Amino acid sequence: MLSMHTAVSPKIRQLTEFDRRSLERHFLALGSADRRLRFGISLSDRAVRGCVERIDFMRDAVFGATADDLEIEGAAHLAHNGNDGELGVSVLPEHRQRGLGTALLARAHTHARNLGLRMLFVHCLAENGAMMHIARRDGMRIVTGGGEVDAFLDLEPADAASRVGEVFEQAVAMFDYALKNQLAAPTMMVRALSKLKETNTGE
Repeated sequence: MLSMHTAVSPKIRQLTEFDRRSLERHFLALGSADRRLRFGISLSDRAVRGCVERIDFMRDAVFGATADDLEIEGAAHLAHNGNDGELGVSVLPEHRQRGLGTALLARAHTHARNLGLRMLFVHCLAENGAMMHIARRDGMRIVTGGGEVDAFLDLEPADAASRVGEVFEQAVAMFDYALKNQLAAPTMMVRALSKLKETNTGE
């Protein structure tokens, strides 16, 4: 019998200010090598927290795939200047090989079109083979140099299909998140009561 993760395509939700702490935990869960691939350098925990604090959820777009325990298993940050958008993607090691990176890129691609952006690009280290594989599969133009890579994708203008498609994807992802939230509530309550008991015992 297939697991829920392998049988169901990833549900990608646009995150909000209320998800900031969850996004921070996601980045902090990345090891040193993965942080280097995601940010270009191996950031300290303090630097990671600083990066997350500087994200403007009203201006930029951040997308996430949520695990059954409500933690973010994969995230994409689309920063833009009104004309072009730069995308950064990260997926936790235990959730890779499930198409999360591809789904995150596709979701950001649609959103960038609907914003009216002209180009989507990814800047990363040349050793980031996973990101380059996804970029090539999405038809992005690859430019290499100095151990770094830029991948570019010219965006088509938004249309009815892209606009309706994004609304539908967000609705499905929100339903999926609400369901996971409901299923996780009893476990979270048990954990909270357990921590409270440990605190009272230690007094």
